Amino acid sequence: MKISIYLETSVIGSYLDNDDPLRRDLTIRWFEHELKEYDVWTSILVQRELERIAEPYRRSYLNLIKPLRRLELTDEAAILADGYISRGIFQRKFMGDALHVALAAFHKIDYLVTWNFGHIANVRKQARLRIFNTTAGFFSPTIVTPEFLIHSL
Repeated sequence: MKISIYLETSVIGSYLDNDDPLRRDLTIRWFEHELKEYDVWTSILVQRELERIAEPYRRSYLNLIKPLRRLELTDEAAILADGYISRGIFQRKFMGDALHVALAAFHKIDYLVTWNFGHIANVRKQARLRIFNTTAGFFSPTIVTPEFLIHSL
């Protein structure tokens, strides 16, 4: 059985990000050489966020996620995300980030993969999320950047 991963929007966005060539190149290499090792998921939330990006990139981003399976956005995941907001783990203006984490938690995805250091891949926030999820009886995915899921360079 493969390890499950949820790709948050920032990972998809890094694939064509010319502002950070190192991150872009690592992301491309990871997609091409490592992704097949995992049970890969995304969500309608990722799709909607990518649809707001201007062309010429939008179509390319949407094509990247086209073959990936989508997690269902459930009422339970939305309630869990709202719990993150009410406990101050996420600010309301970052509801999308809270929903990404809640989707991975509700669907028991092993790893949430992100480049979002400010709001998701943050050690203090991850500790609070683990405590909240455990107390509420939910699974707590491990939050990592793609480089932590590389088998070999």
